[in-house]
Amino acid sequence: MNQQNYSLAFVFPGQGSQSIGMMSALADAFPQVKETFVQASDVLGFDLWQLANEGPEADLNQTRNTQPAMLAAGVATWRVWCQQSPVRPGWMAGHSLGEYTALVCSGAIAFEDAIKLVAERGRLMQEAVPAGVGAMAAILGLQDHQVVNACAEVAQGEVVAAANFNAPGQVVIAGHSAAVDRAIEAMKALGAKRAVKLPVSVPSHCLLMEPAAEKLGALLQSITIVPPSVSLIHNADVKSHGAPEVIRVALTEQLFKPVRWVESVKFMHEQGVTGFVECGPGKVLMGLNKRIAPDAAHYGLFDPDSLQKVLELTNNG
Repeated sequence: MNQQNYSLAFVFPGQGSQSIGMMSALADAFPQVKETFVQASDVLGFDLWQLANEGPEADLNQTRNTQPAMLAAGVATWRVWCQQSPVRPGWMAGHSLGEYTALVCSGAIAFEDAIKLVAERGRLMQEAVPAGVGAMAAILGLQDHQVVNACAEVAQGEVVAAANFNAPGQVVIAGHSAAVDRAIEAMKALGAKRAVKLPVSVPSHCLLMEPAAEKLGALLQSITIVPPSVSLIHNADVKSHGAPEVIRVALTEQLFKPVRWVESVKFMHEQGVTGFVECGPGKVLMGLNKRIAPDAAHYGLFDPDSLQKVLELTNNG
């Protein structure tokens, strides 16, 4: 019998957490991992497990491949958890692409449908902005309003805006490449500790993604969505939705609106969440979440050892 723990939140990482061999340790111990990737491969028509384990890295890092790989990794990790523990979180959220993983794990979208959806989402994103036209940059050490205002001041008719509010003093901006360059110089002049372009070709979560969002919105109409079994906080509006139509809108808007991660974690913490578990490869969200809610417990779940730690935490709590 499953037990829902409302002081526990599971959060799912997005692009940037992928690496060659990221699921190998968990796969060696639990057959569900490879089974999940085989399921995804059948939908995609190529061997996603081989790509995730052997690369080449440049192919894994292509948006259209990264998105299904990270979705499969997060869902596989969740399936292992569900087999090993009766405890279910009271809250879920995912960072950008991770929101789709959360929707699958909460039962709102079927895994095969989500794999199709995110592969197409990645393709649409790559198509929306030709290579070299868009860019993203990480800005460290400034307040959110300084970043927002500086972007507005240097736009000069182009797009540049805050795309990810990741942690206090850590914002990612996105837009036209030249405008991002101007914003980087403006941030440095304001005293940013770091202002550097990121190695991505797609400027996510800004208005340049509106054409892709329009096509994604049409695609979402053909996907069955049901109310999630867990309260799930969406990136675009920091709200939990049950109505499938509202979830479709939230996913469409997510593509061209900023990821409000700081607010999402704070909101869950305010609702009584005292333990955050990053479910899937890497430790990116764990690092961000520690800065957002320093008095909560933060764990990663990505291999047999980390699984054991989270099992002990939830059994004791």
